[in-house]
Amino acid sequence: MSQPWGIRVPSSGGSDDSRTSWQWRETSVLLVEDDPGDALLVEELVADSTLKMDLRWVRSMAEAREALAAERPDCVLLDLNLPDTQGLEAVSGIRAHADQVAVVVLTGLAEEETGLAAVAAGAQDYLVKGRVEPELFGRAVRYAIQRKQAEQAAVALQASQMQAQENARLERGLLPRPLLHDATVDVVTRYRPGRAHALLGGDLYDIVQSTDGAVHALIGDVSGHGPDEAALGVALRIAWRTLVLSGVTGAEQIARLEEILVAERGGPQVFATLTSLTRRPGEPHVRMIRAGHPGLLLRTGDRVEWVEVDGGPALGVVPDAARWPVRELKVPQDAALVLFTDGLFEGHIGRGRERLGEERLLRMAREVATLPPDAFVDELIERAESLAESQGGLADDVAVLHLRWK
Repeated sequence: MSQPWGIRVPSSGGSDDSRTSWQWRETSVLLVEDDPGDALLVEELVADSTLKMDLRWVRSMAEAREALAAERPDCVLLDLNLPDTQGLEAVSGIRAHADQVAVVVLTGLAEEETGLAAVAAGAQDYLVKGRVEPELFGRAVRYAIQRKQAEQAAVALQASQMQAQENARLERGLLPRPLLHDATVDVVTRYRPGRAHALLGGDLYDIVQSTDGAVHALIGDVSGHGPDEAALGVALRIAWRTLVLSGVTGAEQIARLEEILVAERGGPQVFATLTSLTRRPGEPHVRMIRAGHPGLLLRTGDRVEWVEVDGGPALGVVPDAARWPVRELKVPQDAALVLFTDGLFEGHIGRGRERLGEERLLRMAREVATLPPDAFVDELIERAESLAESQGGLADDVAVLHLRWK
C-alpha cells in the first residue's frame, strides 16, 4: 500500500479513457494506522465506496504531524493504538495540529465505548473495524466532514455575535446622547461605519450644555480603524465631556486631551484630529479650536459656505510642543454649523484613485441647501456613498454633527 497522497480511486463511467483518469477533486483522507492489514481493509472500503476519496496512509502520530503540516485533508481516519500515541491522546494530537479537520476514529470490536469517548473528546464519528460496509463507510466520512463544517460555522457565528455585542458597547461610548438642558440648539447626528471594518473606528462626537447655558460640541477622529482606536476614541470623548463639565475649556482642554491620547495610545504613530467649539448664551459667535481636523460647513438660509479657522496640529503629532489658538467664528441668527470627519469627502469615486474632495462636497451641499437638517445630512452621506459605490463604498467611517441655534 503506497504512502504518498496516494491511493486514488479512478473515476467511474464514461469512455475507457475516462475510467483510467483520476478524479482530482476527490475527498482527501489521511489514514493514521500502524497495522498493514487494517490499512488494506480501509483501502478496499475506499475502492468500493460511492464517495470518491484521495487516500494517504501514515503509520504513526509523528508521520501524521508531518503530513498535516504539508497538506490539510478533509478528514482523518484515526486508529487509537499507535506506536507513539495511545487512546484519546491520539484525538488530542490530531486536533492540536489540525483542529479544522474532521476526525473519524477507528476502533476494535471490543472498543465501542472508547469510540464514544473519542467523539466526546472532539472526534466527529467512530467506526468499528470489521463491521463497516462500503456504503456506511462513505456516508460516515461525508457526514463527519459536514458536521465539522457545521461546528466551524457555529463557532464563526458565535464570534460574530460577540463582535456585534462589543460593537454595540463601543457605539454607546462613541456615539452618546447629547446632554442638553433646554432647546437652545437643534442637533442632528449621524454615524456610518466604513465598509472595511466590522467594528467601529475612532470617529467620535459629543455635545454638552454646561450649567451656565453654554453649548459645547466636539467632533474627532482617531487614526486607524480597529478596536484599540475605537476604545481610544471613547476615552477621549469621555475625557472631553468631563473637562467641559469641570469648566476646563480652550487650549488647556486640548492639551489635557493630548496628554490622555499619548498615555493611552498603542504607539507613537497614533494621532487624533478634532474640532471643539463653545457658544455662550447671547453671543453672536462660537469660540472654536481646531487640531488638524477638516473645516466645516456654515448654513445660512439657502447658502452654504466652507469655513476653516486657524488651528494647530493633530493631537499626538508633536506632544508637549503644539499650540492651539482659540478663534471666533460669527454665526448669524438661525444659521447652522455642520461638522464632520474626513470619511465624508475622502472616499474614492469613479474607477481610479480620485477622491470626492472638499470642493465637490461643498458643491453637493449647495445643491441640497434648502433641505431641513435631517434630510440635508442624510442626503450628503447618501450622495457620497453613491459616488463611492464603484469602489465598494466608503472605506472610512463617517461622523456628522449638525447644530442649529435658535
